Amino acid sequence: MPSPIIDDLSDPAGLSALGTRWQLVTDQVMGGVSRGTLTRETVAGRPALVMGGDVRLENNGGFIQMALDLARPQVSGSGTLDARRWQGLEIDACGPRQSYSLHLRTTDLDRPWQSYRREFSVQPEWQSLRLAFADFVPHRTGVSLNLEHLRRLGIVAIGRAFTANLALGGVRFYG
Repeated sequence: MPSPIIDDLSDPAGLSALGTRWQLVTDQVMGGVSRGTLTRETVAGRPALVMGGDVRLENNGGFIQMALDLARPQVSGSGTLDARRWQGLEIDACGPRQSYSLHLRTTDLDRPWQSYRREFSVQPEWQSLRLAFADFVPHRTGVSLNLEHLRRLGIVAIGRAFTANLALGGVRFYG
């Protein structure tokens, strides 16, 4: 039975509990001009992954993202994770008061702009936020969220020009 922990940021080599690594993705992959960084730091006494940068809207841009594959194809066979036994995701986050979005992708989606999204807000102190799968909204797809085929999650600064600064202290399933 899989562990509910996705990443507690405790691995010194930077691997998640799933054996995958976080990566930074920006709108530059599609011609945008947003810039971002992804660093491991200690924030308010705890290990964190910090996504920072400037989200800009020029050239049809508008995002920076920290993304994590939820399975390694050589281990799972399919590169997917079955999350049907959980109710949602819980994240530990902090930063200047801003809203962000958590995006999920499944193998049912075949276009890079498709996802299932849930907005959340952070505050300067660490907080644990529960994001129920039932509250995720399909974006640019008519396909319902299939928790049996989760492939990737992304924490995204998106949709408006602003300076992003979000610290992630952990992510796990709950329920």
